[in-house]
Amino acid sequence: MITQSDNPAKPVQQGPWSEPLLLGISHLTRYTYEGPVKDSFNEARLQPFSDELQQVREFRFRLNPDSQVRDYPDFYSNCVHYFDVPQPHESLQVEAISTVQTVPDPRGPVPEAGPETLGTPQIKEQHFDFLHSSEFVSMGAEIWREAVDALPGGQRDVWQDTMAIGEHIHRNYKYTPLSTNVNTRALEVLHKKQGVCQDFAHLMLGLCRTHGIPARYVSGYFLNQHKLPGEIEASHAWIEVYIPGYGWKGYDPTHRRPSDTRYVKIAVGRDYSDIRPVGGTFRGRGTRQMVVEVSVQRML
Repeated sequence: MITQSDNPAKPVQQGPWSEPLLLGISHLTRYTYEGPVKDSFNEARLQPFSDELQQVREFRFRLNPDSQVRDYPDFYSNCVHYFDVPQPHESLQVEAISTVQTVPDPRGPVPEAGPETLGTPQIKEQHFDFLHSSEFVSMGAEIWREAVDALPGGQRDVWQDTMAIGEHIHRNYKYTPLSTNVNTRALEVLHKKQGVCQDFAHLMLGLCRTHGIPARYVSGYFLNQHKLPGEIEASHAWIEVYIPGYGWKGYDPTHRRPSDTRYVKIAVGRDYSDIRPVGGTFRGRGTRQMVVEVSVQRML
């Protein structure tokens, strides 16, 4: 499950961080079962991207029980590790340890791009998956009405419109831990007017796509330097929109700001269903407990 580690009710710095960061990340998922299980087949999307904004300096993937691990790039170029544990076991531990260097966006300021730039056949064909409904993101009449309310003056510029949609969500929806679950859809968030980072990302995807802005879900981590004593860290979720003449640009609706060097991207997709951190099947009575422990630390 993806939840938000930072408390969005706290004052946040609105300007982007302009310094490179070296971040150390550990992500541990532990399953305890009702009894011995076997024939466990699993996939994990826990290895960060290496691109122009971040470089993976080290990555280790560990299992208990030990198993042979293979990997492949999925349809959206996410690194997927897959493994199976055929022998009986009463628990499964999946651990990913990463060291990632993040840098400021070298492309500079986002250029103006009017809504007419989104209507080309090339944009619609290349980004088809990120312009339509998906498992967690509906684009029915209620989402359409909310999208219109988010831009009462109409569309003017792709990036400015994106930020206006993010402001609308931040202003009208309440961050409420435990108010939703990992299976909550965007329409339910619209009705409840509350949720966590995963929910706000799904809702923003629907609003952006309704306006013809290609938008994709991003899973990853956020460096939270203002944790309260005992506050638990977790994975984070935000979105990226495609801006003609510029490329993909990240925006975090939970914190009402563009992504910066504090953010580490792991996977992208149409919605949460494409980027589940760990998932699989097994033969047995069921899962008694799942525990996820995440740590994000600044190393340099």
